[in-house]
Amino acid sequence: MENVWILGGLRSFIGVKDGIYRHIPAEVLGAQVLKEIKNRFSLKDEEIDYIIGGNAVAGGGNITRLAALTAGLDEMIPAVTLDLQCGSALESITAAAAKIESGLADLVIAGGFESSSTQPVRMWNSNHPDYQEGKSYTVAKFIPDIQGEQVMLEGAEKTALTENVTKAEMDPWVLLSHKRAAQAAKEGILSDIQFSIADSKKDEGIRPSMSQRLLARLPCLLPGGSIITAANACLMHDGAAFVVLCSEAYRKKHGLTPQAAFRFGTAIGSDPFMSPKTAVLAIRKLLKQTALSIDEIHSLEVNEAFAVIDVLLEREFPGIRERLNPLGGALAYGHPYGASGAIILLHLLKNLQVNKGRFGICGVAAAGGIGTSLLVERVKA
Repeated sequence: MENVWILGGLRSFIGVKDGIYRHIPAEVLGAQVLKEIKNRFSLKDEEIDYIIGGNAVAGGGNITRLAALTAGLDEMIPAVTLDLQCGSALESITAAAAKIESGLADLVIAGGFESSSTQPVRMWNSNHPDYQEGKSYTVAKFIPDIQGEQVMLEGAEKTALTENVTKAEMDPWVLLSHKRAAQAAKEGILSDIQFSIADSKKDEGIRPSMSQRLLARLPCLLPGGSIITAANACLMHDGAAFVVLCSEAYRKKHGLTPQAAFRFGTAIGSDPFMSPKTAVLAIRKLLKQTALSIDEIHSLEVNEAFAVIDVLLEREFPGIRERLNPLGGALAYGHPYGASGAIILLHLLKNLQVNKGRFGICGVAAAGGIGTSLLVERVKA
């Protein structure tokens, strides 16, 4: 099987919904990062075999193709869109690795992009059994016979209550996420993988002043809810991120030193009503399939859509607090659904590089009850 190398990547700053990117469509965010990726990595159009992009809430169609054309990339480059909701970018990266590993490609750009600010408001066709006159929606249907704008919040609430997770357990993770992200920003740790679009200068969601006092004052998000708040759940965000993967043949031809080797990727399904649990399940499955123990993993980047995910991970793998999202997580940075998997991989690569770790894992719990994860190994300089 062909070796798969990760050369590196780039992400935009992350904006909150109706914030810095409020008038910028998803395909333009994606295009800006794709264009910069091509320049920074000196990629030639004729050598790019595929672009695979994740997206969850745009207007449909093959929006990654639209982003590639908007970026001015050669029209001969095939670009495809993958929708695994929150796990879209991570699964796109695994798909890219599979193409290279199988010998079907030598150079693939993979990641994702999202704009909650410009996502369409939809309505069922009157022929559809779910049609209700005058009723629109923005959140897709993930579970048979059930659709609602709050379905992900309801799932997080149900997960927390079913697993007896308390706010007292989640609050420290919220505070830690913002503290770590603020420190990383202060030190400029991520500066070489961040790219300014529309004069953006920072990730909008980081709150250095987040405090326990503030957490105590925040109301629950759901009517009648008791545990999920605007602090322990992600808000809605905009952003884009891509990484460059290549074969051994491409690496040798260009004399490149990659940042990491892609070692494995997997996914698993579970109860769609309690999707936050799937991050744990996907990482557990990956460890089993690779015969690694959690003690061999230097760093874990898990998409922190809800703090309940952190709590469940720490219960499953005691002692991982210092290794889990060490640069801060999505509770601080934000969660632009289709891009998040690539964002956390970039953060993982940076942490492995700075701390000279060997193995790292990324994991995402996705809407609909699917968890996805991947394993990388840092290349020693």
